[in-house]
Amino acid sequence: MSNDILVINCGSSSLKFALINPQTQEALLTGLAEKLGHADAYVTVKQDGAKETASLSHQPDHAGAMHAIIATLKARNLFDQVAAVGHRVVHGGENFKASTLIDDAVIAEIEGCAKLAPLHNPANLLGIRTAIECFPTLKQVVVFDTAFHQTMPEHAYLYAVPMSLYREHGLRRYGFHGTSHRYVSAEAAKVLGLPLDNSAIVVAHLGNGASAAAILNGKSVDTTMGLTPLEGLVMGTRSGDIDPGAHAYIGAQLGLDLDGVTDLLNKQSGLLGLSELSNDCREIEDAAAEGHAGALLALNVFCYRLAKQIAALTVSLGRLDALVFTGGIGENSSIIRAKVIEQLGFLGLTLDASANDAAIRGKAGKISGATGPAALVVNTNEELMIALDTAALTA
Repeated sequence: MSNDILVINCGSSSLKFALINPQTQEALLTGLAEKLGHADAYVTVKQDGAKETASLSHQPDHAGAMHAIIATLKARNLFDQVAAVGHRVVHGGENFKASTLIDDAVIAEIEGCAKLAPLHNPANLLGIRTAIECFPTLKQVVVFDTAFHQTMPEHAYLYAVPMSLYREHGLRRYGFHGTSHRYVSAEAAKVLGLPLDNSAIVVAHLGNGASAAAILNGKSVDTTMGLTPLEGLVMGTRSGDIDPGAHAYIGAQLGLDLDGVTDLLNKQSGLLGLSELSNDCREIEDAAAEGHAGALLALNVFCYRLAKQIAALTVSLGRLDALVFTGGIGENSSIIRAKVIEQLGFLGLTLDASANDAAIRGKAGKISGATGPAALVVNTNEELMIALDTAALTA
């Protein structure tokens, strides 16, 4: 009997999955179902370097995607190797400070947090319910994006609003990408030979969604995202920090209600809004290299805001041992890493340009010069972190 873990990461219109052996930490099978809810939904499966794509038009929803995954596992003689299922859930509120086994009470608590993440938690719950139907005899575990940040002190997580809003409605900063921040900070400490319990690290998780976190002695003490994943850094389509008064102003100028303004800040802003070109950092960098004014502006704003937030996070650490870049942009954009490190020179950070240029397409490593705090690239692996937590809780 194998102890392989099936990891499910369910989005509103997608379902990412992986079958991972927690002992070898090897991904035996990975895949992604996309355009769920649309007639042209499809699933892509990768194994041993080979890739196959199949239509889900007969059942273009999350249940159809899950059934396609099961059919794939059976066809490849992997179904009986699944020992447990691990799920990513974006928001656990204050109720969950660690990963946990799923039962009816846990599902009810996740439902209760849905108002804090209306775009994410309902989709996550859909994946959980579908997986329970498909694997009724297996134990299932949920891993929360917010759990790692539950160690933040109250002076870091409270907003300066009436305390009744926190006590009665849970209005506070929660932070996200916690699974990535936890994994990457521990890996960075290993690479640098630092004891995790005596380390001061800032991790910049940069992708279409982006956040930075201050991690002191292995625990999160501050982060850039807040009540929702909209706060903080400039992102692919999200604005990041903005004057709260701007909501009323935008609404009045464009004739939008509150939902319309929130949608604009979530889906039409960030790199896309600034560049008026794309939310894809690769396209923006290419256009900037050709002199596209909007692309240049988007990169400059993105890097400046990131550098400013990293500097602010060092206040909670008292010192800086390492700055770590991860995520799709953090792992692949030598341009953004160089711009950010240059702006943080006053902290003692220096850049090894050749090492920085080499750190792309899965190649991680140290990119800083010989003096000052370390700067490095670490490839994140949220699926492995979920698999390890699931294996530990179901052993």
